[in-house]
Amino acid sequence: MSNTQRLGAEAFGTFWLVLGGCGTAVLAGSGVGTLGISFAFGLTVLTMAFAVGHISGGHFNPAVTIGLWMGKRFGQKEVAPYIVAQLVGAVLAGAVLLVIASGVDGFDASTGEAGSFATNGFGDFSPGGYSLLACLVCEVVLTAFFLIVIMGATDGRAPAGFAPVAIGLALTLIHLISIPVTNTSVNPARSFGVAVFGGSDPLQQLWLFIVAPIAGAILGALAYTKLLTDDRAAA
Repeated sequence: MSNTQRLGAEAFGTFWLVLGGCGTAVLAGSGVGTLGISFAFGLTVLTMAFAVGHISGGHFNPAVTIGLWMGKRFGQKEVAPYIVAQLVGAVLAGAVLLVIASGVDGFDASTGEAGSFATNGFGDFSPGGYSLLACLVCEVVLTAFFLIVIMGATDGRAPAGFAPVAIGLALTLIHLISIPVTNTSVNPARSFGVAVFGGSDPLQQLWLFIVAPIAGAILGALAYTKLLTDDRAAA
């Protein structure tokens, strides 16, 4: 595959993740609840992993890209282009979602309420009012385990063909755990794509949802490579 195709696949995949997951939260949140939103995020990853994962590897997440690089599954020179493609896809999805949501009179993406426009937050902007420390720990730990699932499911020793299912289910579970805490990030692109349209408060807290997922991804990748991989494991 050419670099253009791979970057395009990452942009398309991240676009679908943000539009599908955040779109469910914004447009149908009260109707489907936490369970429905959680499944929406899991399904977006599952569908795009099957659709374009064979082209780009199906990262759709800067933290995953960095984690796979730390785990020696991905080349360093490709990290920055992948992250740019993911951010572009996320922002385009946020823009499309804003246009759709604004079709209802009185809609305001920047209401200042927790989770406004599917944004992430801590303290007063956490859906459950969770503290900065609680949100930090939640995002780090869940992203670390997400990387462990990704690296394990794509390991040469794992059953072939089931990685998208395992990864999609893992993301569903992650959302079930953390929607009340942070509105669930574990993905800097997902957070950025809606924060840029959500007003000043989500942007001021965005740093946590960049730092924590990346730190968690690095920890998860190192844990997998140091504790769960042997010399016979295929990349």
